[in-house]
Amino acid sequence: MSLDVYLDTNEDEQIYHRNITHNLNTMAEEAGIYMHLWRPDEINITKASELIEPLSKGLCLLVCNKAQFEKFNPPNGWGTWESLVDFVTDYLAACKEYPNSTIRVCR
Repeated sequence: MSLDVYLDTNEDEQIYHRNITHNLNTMAEEAGIYMHLWRPDEINITKASELIEPLSKGLCLLVCNKAQFEKFNPPNGWGTWESLVDFVTDYLAACKEYPNSTIRVCR
């Protein structure tokens, strides 16, 4: 199972898509960004601009505390600290590039 995140224009045109395994949700929770990634609708986040600050903070935690977060690498090997850092880095860049886009997730 996985999480798909999308950024759409106001005309419902998809401008960004990325996928990541659910196995990294515990690591994301520890970094304080689980709700922002997996359940933005439940915390009333609809626009990419609203993710910039929390994803920036979460990414900083992940990068600055690698050893702390690597203990949450799934034992089955599906997902790693590196893959979550890559995912958040890429998603954050897209949010900065398309701040007025609408967030859509499929979990």
